[in-house]
Amino acid sequence: MTDASLGAAPRDPARTTYAILAAISCCHLLNDMMQSLLAALYPMLKAEFALDFWQIGLLTFCFQVTASLLQPMVGTVTDRHPFPWALPMGMAATMAGLLLLASAPGYGLLVCGAGLIGIGSSVFHPEASRVARAAAGGRFGLAQSVFQVGGNFGTALGPLLAAFIVVPFGRGSVAWFAAAALLGMAILSQVSRWHARERLASARRRAAAPAATLPRRRVAIAVAVLLALLFSKQVYMASMSSYYTFFLIDRFGLDTTGAQRMLFLFLAAVAVGTVIGGPVGDRIGRRTVIWISILGVLPFTLLLPHASLFWTGVLSAIIGVIIASALPAIIVLAQELMPTRVGTMAGLFFGAAFGVAGIAAAALGLIADATGIGPVFAICSVLPVFGLLTVFLPRRAELG
Repeated sequence: MTDASLGAAPRDPARTTYAILAAISCCHLLNDMMQSLLAALYPMLKAEFALDFWQIGLLTFCFQVTASLLQPMVGTVTDRHPFPWALPMGMAATMAGLLLLASAPGYGLLVCGAGLIGIGSSVFHPEASRVARAAAGGRFGLAQSVFQVGGNFGTALGPLLAAFIVVPFGRGSVAWFAAAALLGMAILSQVSRWHARERLASARRRAAAPAATLPRRRVAIAVAVLLALLFSKQVYMASMSSYYTFFLIDRFGLDTTGAQRMLFLFLAAVAVGTVIGGPVGDRIGRRTVIWISILGVLPFTLLLPHASLFWTGVLSAIIGVIIASALPAIIVLAQELMPTRVGTMAGLFFGAAFGVAGIAAAALGLIADATGIGPVFAICSVLPVFGLLTVFLPRRAELG
């Protein structure tokens, strides 16, 4: 990728820059593929270090909460003091965490490795989301979907690579994926050059900063509702990403490889849903997409804990497609509510997504230790009822 391919010449701000969207989506794939190896390693780490479920949850907690606490801070700071070169630095932190996971001799260093990966996420996601919006050309939902789908495919790819590479070759083979981090750093260095130029050009074009058309109290209520909806979605996703393999092993007697393939099916469906959510939101409105995505998935989540193996696979795919379509709509709607705080909103919602998932993973691990893995999925099946809160979100016409 050259500077020319990234648009060295001034561009039309109404034109979508697909080369940048492809680059940032590719790097999101690499970043989240490396991050998802942590969850994919759980069965192996549990056996190797004799871990309890709460210790598995704590690994996710350290990763997710590190990212959760730092992402809003990164977004706020870079709103005020732009630093495009943060992107390759974030990828470097992820690589360092991955190498530590591959070589850690004890549980304490595994926790440190998970924390470093969280730091990498905290830097990468707000800045990459900002780049995607800068390259959107007005098609913000599409841009957010393209950016996020790279992460979804990366997350889905992690368990599959773990099944075919890490399981047969051992935990040390995780270090091989450092090559993906180096590739990502090279691409992000070029993206950072483009973004630095685009910021300067945008500053010259901007006659006045856009302003939200809603009263401050209305905006605050809408942001709170979006966070509540994100909570319901992320807790359910945490149950699937952290414990779905254990549920399949316990309920159906699958081996680790078979369970990881089923997890890949769910995560691939999540990627498809992410692709759908953004462009559809551009056409019919973010509020409508959120209605369908959160509340509409409820019948399927209620059925899943009681289904056969075949129907568990089918239902998990349907759930993945529907529930994933919410995130692009939630992020873009939050940025539309506060258009001068794009990085802050991206950091807040990506950070909240990581933090809620981390806390949920730890809490669900305690429940699984106390009651078994089945009740975890029965409890989480009712969470999409939170979708009723969508009624309090502003309609498309209110946003101007």
